[in-house]
Amino acid sequence: MDVFAGTVYGFSVAVQPANLLACFVGVFVGTLVGVLPGLGPVATMSLLLPVTFAMSPTASIIMMAGIYYGAMYGGSTTSILVNIPGEAASVVTCLDGYQMARQGRAGPALGIAAFGSFIAGTLGVLGIMLLAPPLAAAALRFGPPEIFTLLVLGFTMITYLGSGSRLKTVAMALAGMFLGTVGLDPVTGTPRFTFGTATLSDGVGLVPMIMGLFGIAEVLLNVEAGLKQEVFQTRIRNLLPTRQDWKDSAAPIARGSVLGFVLGILPGVGAIIPTFVSYALEKRLSRRPETFGRGAIEGVAGPESANNAATGSAMIPLLTLGIAPNVVMAVLLGAFLIHGVQPGPLMLREHPDLFWGVVASMYVGNAMLLVLNLPLIGLWVQILRVPYGLLFPLILLICVVGVWGVSANVWDVVIMVAFGVVGYLMRKAGFEPAPLVLAFVLGRLAEESIRQSLLLSRGSPAILVARPIAGAFLAASVAVIVLPVVLPRLGALVTALRPGGGAGGSR
Repeated sequence: MDVFAGTVYGFSVAVQPANLLACFVGVFVGTLVGVLPGLGPVATMSLLLPVTFAMSPTASIIMMAGIYYGAMYGGSTTSILVNIPGEAASVVTCLDGYQMARQGRAGPALGIAAFGSFIAGTLGVLGIMLLAPPLAAAALRFGPPEIFTLLVLGFTMITYLGSGSRLKTVAMALAGMFLGTVGLDPVTGTPRFTFGTATLSDGVGLVPMIMGLFGIAEVLLNVEAGLKQEVFQTRIRNLLPTRQDWKDSAAPIARGSVLGFVLGILPGVGAIIPTFVSYALEKRLSRRPETFGRGAIEGVAGPESANNAATGSAMIPLLTLGIAPNVVMAVLLGAFLIHGVQPGPLMLREHPDLFWGVVASMYVGNAMLLVLNLPLIGLWVQILRVPYGLLFPLILLICVVGVWGVSANVWDVVIMVAFGVVGYLMRKAGFEPAPLVLAFVLGRLAEESIRQSLLLSRGSPAILVARPIAGAFLAASVAVIVLPVVLPRLGALVTALRPGGGAGGSR
C-alpha cells in the first residue's frame, strides 16, 4: 500500500464514529491537561489506560495520542495567562507569552500559539506519512543485534541529552534497567527479585510506576510549594494575529516545525529540548534580540511550533521500530502491548488499519484542536481558577482508581504510593524520573535482544560488530559518549599549539 492509498484508507478508519469520538475525547482531555498545571500527559495517559480496555485498539491509541499532542496546545494557555507552564514543554512560552499578556496582547499570543501549533502538527503528520513506510521497510532487516545496538544508542542519547547532572541521569537510567529485571527471566522463566510474591512475578507494573512518579509526586511537590495561580486580568480580544504578527512569525514557525520534527525523532529528546533550541535560534537570528523576554511574538511562535512538531515525529521510531524515544511514547508503547499489538516493522503489514488510522486521526485531531482552542479560551480561563485544594485530592483519587482498575490488586496501589514517595524524594534531590521510566521500558527489550543475539552467535559478542547496521549503531553510541569529552580538549590543544596561542601568546 503506497502513501496515497494508505492515507485514504487511514481517513476511512479515522472518521468512523467510534474513532472520531475517541479523537475528540483525547484532544479535549489533552487540552484540559495542558491547561491545568500539575497533571501532564504522562500521568493522564496512565490514568486513562484502564478506560481503553473496553475500546478497540485503534480507538484507544487514537485517544491516547490525542491526549499527548492536545496537551502541547493547552500548555501555552497557562504559560501565557498565568506564567506557569501547564506542560513542561511550554516552559519557554512563559518568557514572552506572559509579557505579551501584560502588554494587553494575550489574544495575539494565544492565536499565534494555536495557529503555529496547528501548522507544525500538520507538517509533523505529513512527515510521518512520508518517512514511516520506508523506515519500516528498512527496519525489516533488523534482527536482535541491530535492535540491541539501537537501544544502546538510545540509552546514550538519554544520558547526554537529559537536563541536569549527567551522573544523576545515568544513575536513574541504571535504576530503571534494574527495575526492568524484576519478574520472570525472559529466556529461562526463573523468578528474579520477586521476593516470592505473585505481584512482582509479572514485573513492576508500568502504570503504578508512572502514576506514582509523575502523578503522586507532582501533587506532593505542589502541595509543599503552596503553588497559587493568578490569572492575569485582561480582556482577551483580537485572537487572530495581525498581518505584522504573521510576518514576524512565519519564519519562526517554519524553522520551529523543521527543528522540532528532526529533534523529536532522537531518543531521549522529547518535546522540551526542541523548544529551548528553537528559542535560542530565533533570538540569535532576530534583528531585535533585545525584545526577547519582553514580549516578542517570535519567542512564542517558534517554541510552540517546535514542541508540536516533535510530538508527531516521536511517533516514527515507535511505529516503525517499536522503540519509545521519550517517556510519553513509553506509555503509548504500553498501551499497544496491553492491546496485544507489537509496534514495529511488521505493523504496516499486520495492522494497517491501526497504523494509517492513527496517522490520519492526527490530521483530524489537529483541526479539532484549532477549532477548540480559540473559541474556548474563556472556558480554559475559568478552569484555571479551580482551587488546588479541590484539584489535588481529585487527582489522587483518580490515581488510586486507575491503578486498581488495571489489575484489581491492592498491592499495585501500594507500589504506586511507594513510587510517589520515591519520586518526591528524587525531585527534591535533583533526580529526574523520566530517564528511569525510559530505561525501564527499553531495558526489558534490550535484555531480550542481547540474549537472543548471544544465542544466535553461540555466546560470541562479536555479532554486535560483525553486522554492518549493528556496528554503525555501536560506533554512533561511542561517538556520542566520546566526542563531548574529546572535542573541548582537542580545541584547547589546537589553541595552545597555534603560534601566539596559550599562556605565552598573551604576554
